[in-house]
Amino acid sequence: MAEGSLASDSNEQVLSSRDELLTPFFEAMKPEEFHRIGAEAEKFGVDSTTGAALPYDGARSVVTVLEALIERHGWSPEPEVPGGPLLALHRGGASVTLEPGGQLELSGAPLENVHQICLEMSGHLAELRDISAELNLIWLGIGFHPLARQEDLTWVPKGRYPIMRSYLPTRGQYGHDMMRRTCTVQANFDYASEEKAMRALRVSLRLSPLVTAMFANSPFYEGKAWGGRSYRARVWLDVDPSRQGLIQRVLEGGRGFVDYVEWALDAPMFLIKRDGHVIDNTSQTFRQFMAQGHRGYRATRTDWETHLNSMFPEVRLKRTIEVRGADSLPTNLICALPALWAGILYDERALDAADAFSESFTYDELMALRPAIAEQALTATFRGEKLAVYAERLLDIASGGLERRNRLNKNGKDERVHLERLSSLVSRGQSPADALLEQFGSGGLDPRRRILELAKI
Repeated sequence: MAEGSLASDSNEQVLSSRDELLTPFFEAMKPEEFHRIGAEAEKFGVDSTTGAALPYDGARSVVTVLEALIERHGWSPEPEVPGGPLLALHRGGASVTLEPGGQLELSGAPLENVHQICLEMSGHLAELRDISAELNLIWLGIGFHPLARQEDLTWVPKGRYPIMRSYLPTRGQYGHDMMRRTCTVQANFDYASEEKAMRALRVSLRLSPLVTAMFANSPFYEGKAWGGRSYRARVWLDVDPSRQGLIQRVLEGGRGFVDYVEWALDAPMFLIKRDGHVIDNTSQTFRQFMAQGHRGYRATRTDWETHLNSMFPEVRLKRTIEVRGADSLPTNLICALPALWAGILYDERALDAADAFSESFTYDELMALRPAIAEQALTATFRGEKLAVYAERLLDIASGGLERRNRLNKNGKDERVHLERLSSLVSRGQSPADALLEQFGSGGLDPRRRILELAKI
């Protein structure tokens, strides 16, 4: 069959105008009473004795863990293509997926409050506990793999990863590190209108570097302290600049979905899919693909959504607003990230205050600050003040929002309870990485053993 004729197998209509690119965002809008929070958390699996990275497959591997979750806990496999390798699980509204180096990610169901998110996260870890003990594994909640070199890691056989593996190193020196040696905690929030979505996006982009500093948690590199606080944040300084960062057009005044769309249109693509086949298309931006086609194929709605999923800004607009700037975290901090953002984005007074607080932050200032955040976290200076001062103000804003939300747990406490550990660190001018380094310096163990002890979830 001729290459181009495969396009006729798709029932999707070919995209013909820029307005059609706005449709997924308008379709995602929902009334505020239906707004939910979704959290995502990634972690590294390692041998509990040696710290060796967990491979993708084999007798003791990520696949072994996924198979045990299916057998024991009612998860269902979700292969990328029928009969393909085991890459993901789903159950209800949640999924377990794999990043390129075998990092295990829980993408939680959309839930009403942060208390429920914490229960979901702890339930997931409980399901892993017996499996991990039998396999002599532990899981590390940290932003950059603290022990593994690139050559120590296997590649997960997902369709787009070989394309990314070849392409990203042409666009920045840390492409493979981003793919295989970083882990994050993210949160997703709904929006009721275009105006509200874009306001939340603008504010979140302005605040994201500060949040990165607050949650900096990757002070180790290949078994040693590297001297900074977030190696993950350092990595993101040099990964394909056209698809990551702070989106200047939006941060400096974007008012409509079209501002995000125009940015995404000019980023190079990774691929398109036809009849289960992955087709490399790193030679075009999506704008060029719409205008010219590629190897006989024309752009469809699914191609556009696939492209949107390949964009990695600090805050991403899809069917939700996805905040992406934090390192992965230990259990006692993992719920602080969705709590902080819920307090800001889901309370109108708090969003007003956060907007006013950050309105004067400029794109150039924030971009210049990002390297210092990777190195110094909350001790970095912005406009003559330590970032810890700004972090305390942001915590006050978020706490007020959570208090007004008044979502109570079974003990009668609202969602502010999930900010207590973070608030304690910030009050001392510390990020999680600072606390790790304090403990690391006081331990008498071999450095690799000490890192495993400190970073395990």
